[in-house]
Amino acid sequence: MSEIINPEEIQQVLSDVEGQVDTVSGKAESTVETAAEVAVEAVPAEEAPAVVEPAPVEEEPVPAEEEPAQAEAEEPAPADKADSFADKTLAELSDLFVQLKDSAERMSRSKEAEAIKSAFYRLLGKLKGESGVSEDAESSQNNPFEAVEQNFKALYADYKKERAEFNKQQDAQREENLAKKQAIIEDLKAIVEGQEDVSAQFPAFRELQNRWREAGPVPATAFRDINDTYQFYVEKFYDMVKINRDLRDLDFRKNLEAKVAFCEAAEKLAENENVVSAFHELQKLHEQWKEYGPVAREKREDIWNRFKAATAVINKRYQAHFEGLKEQQADNLAKKTELCERTEAIVAREIKSSGEWNALSKEIEEIQAAWRRIGYATKKDNQKIYDRFRTACDAFYTRKREFYSGIKDNMNENLEKKLSLIEQAEALKTSTDWKKATDQFIALQKQWKEIGAVPRKKSEALWKKFRGACDEFFAARDANAGGENDFYGNLKAKRKVVEDILAYECTDEAADEAAMHAFAERFSAIGHVPFKEKDNVNRAYRDAMQQKFPAFSSQRGAQPRGGRAPRSPKDLLIEKYNKLQQNITTYENNIGFFSASKNSEPLIRQMEERIEQAKAELKELEAQIRKAEEGEA
Repeated sequence: MSEIINPEEIQQVLSDVEGQVDTVSGKAESTVETAAEVAVEAVPAEEAPAVVEPAPVEEEPVPAEEEPAQAEAEEPAPADKADSFADKTLAELSDLFVQLKDSAERMSRSKEAEAIKSAFYRLLGKLKGESGVSEDAESSQNNPFEAVEQNFKALYADYKKERAEFNKQQDAQREENLAKKQAIIEDLKAIVEGQEDVSAQFPAFRELQNRWREAGPVPATAFRDINDTYQFYVEKFYDMVKINRDLRDLDFRKNLEAKVAFCEAAEKLAENENVVSAFHELQKLHEQWKEYGPVAREKREDIWNRFKAATAVINKRYQAHFEGLKEQQADNLAKKTELCERTEAIVAREIKSSGEWNALSKEIEEIQAAWRRIGYATKKDNQKIYDRFRTACDAFYTRKREFYSGIKDNMNENLEKKLSLIEQAEALKTSTDWKKATDQFIALQKQWKEIGAVPRKKSEALWKKFRGACDEFFAARDANAGGENDFYGNLKAKRKVVEDILAYECTDEAADEAAMHAFAERFSAIGHVPFKEKDNVNRAYRDAMQQKFPAFSSQRGAQPRGGRAPRSPKDLLIEKYNKLQQNITTYENNIGFFSASKNSEPLIRQMEERIEQAKAELKELEAQIRKAEEGEA
């Protein structure tokens, strides 16, 4: 006599029962669920296509056009993402690959890894072509990209090795799962072919069903056969089972509870802000839905329509998400087109000075920074707009190099001129025709000042050599001075005039003016002094005259022969203004020279700061000069 099953045990046994048994004929009402389950193939997650919403299992068929359609918009395939890395450098691509390789989900991101690899070697090939590096270059000297290439190869090889091991483990697990399911089928076969009351075998049957669900995926090649065999014995079991309607209704209620929970989960997913994540979670719910049996006939359509409605909401949001991406990409294309036009307008401008080049270089850098902040354009236009922008930037920097190359040529011309002056000074430094040679040296010094900048590395050495020849001549002239050319005697006499000026006691205006002219005549009558003392004694004379005679600055007749006329405050301001302008020109020329050198960015910034400071001082001097002119008026 068969063992009697109590109601609580029956309820537990039937909680996950699949199928429906006819209480009169003992035959399963439908095999729709069986066919639906067989149609699902266990494919590795990374290779499985997007899940299409299933038809209701073991329920009233729903017309195809009423079923919620799979969202037409598809998330961009990782393999298509290589173009999205077009703005990245080799170092940035390597860093991205390291981040992917260290991530927890790295095994499911193989297509992204391949996209990074494709972008890396595409950029590497392009850079090698632009740099003239041959593909068979054998050393880092011939191939400057060898280190970064070898590093990336090592990273990629390590990732492929790890992924191969992962796939090997997955394959082994699927083979193990296959063995488990084959054993489950043997146990199920024993129940079906046994002589005992099949109804009494429900607990064991339920346990086998649980074991089947927990066994996991099997190799794709064995999936259909193993599932067909399993479904065959499940159907045979139900054909043999005699179960009353109460037990069947209990089974229906359990299935209904599970499917209501799926509907609630799908409805909650519709509130998820991450649309893509919600879409993928929905696909998992559809897979789980298929694992449960039918509900009561009168509730089948309602529960399916509820699940279908929640699915439609998520699908629409998913579709709208990618439509929004398309709009954003179109906006990004418009922004990048505007940056291209700005860059091309700069390239078309006529640029004549280093200052302009530096200002426009900053503007180009700002445009490039703005470009990097903009997202990707549409797939078909992204590479085209990038190539256009790159071409415009390359054209700008090519013109800039050509400009500074011209400055370099000018510096070389100045170098030749100064070398010529040095040769003349060297030939003249031994002359004993003191008067004539002195005038010639003065003329050479004036020419030297009028010549522009020379290459920085040679500037100091050239000046020392020229100054050395001048000093050698004037030292010889001063040492051989005598008679009418007693330079040191003249220096002593001029210093005596300065002492007398300082000792003078002012009386009335007329007497002071007469004394001022007398001192000026005495100082002018004295001949040349040693060259190295000339500026000092002339400065002492001017300071003494201005101290004793305030009118000295405006009296052009008080200018001593061989010296400079006393300068007014306005003259001093103008002289300082002119000197600042010369400094700015020198700084700009220096920037032109630095730009042709490596590691010159700090020097360029320093020159630019000096230029800005000098320009600010120019504005202040302009105001002071205008004020001095107003005072004179």
